[in-house]
Amino acid sequence: MLRYLLGIFILLHGWVHIWYVLLARRWVEYRPEMGWDGQSWLLSGALGDAALRGLATVLYTLAAVAFTVAAVGVFAAAGWWRTVVLLAAALSTVSIVAFWDGGSASIVQKGLLGLFVNIGLIVGVLLSR
Repeated sequence: MLRYLLGIFILLHGWVHIWYVLLARRWVEYRPEMGWDGQSWLLSGALGDAALRGLATVLYTLAAVAFTVAAVGVFAAAGWWRTVVLLAAALSTVSIVAFWDGGSASIVQKGLLGLFVNIGLIVGVLLSR
């Protein structure tokens, strides 16, 4: 039972990344309480808006897919799921940090909670080996 709950948690955490894909693609109209505003403290100066949003789309999509694959591994009791969770959480963490706008307003919506979940998953996987 615990394995299925973990798999569902990982799956849902992965699917949250789709929200940032929607914001990056501008498929929803942005409002400040929605999270990412399309700016990056790290990349906005180096990349134009289109390239920044394109990169965000790719990285957040890859994170969503990786977490989904990891969840399938958990459900199937496959031995490789831990490795995939580590990779997915690392990719998600890098994405959240890179695409953070540098401001503290609406920090939870900008991915702070996701960052903590990633850290928890990484620590949990490393301690469970």
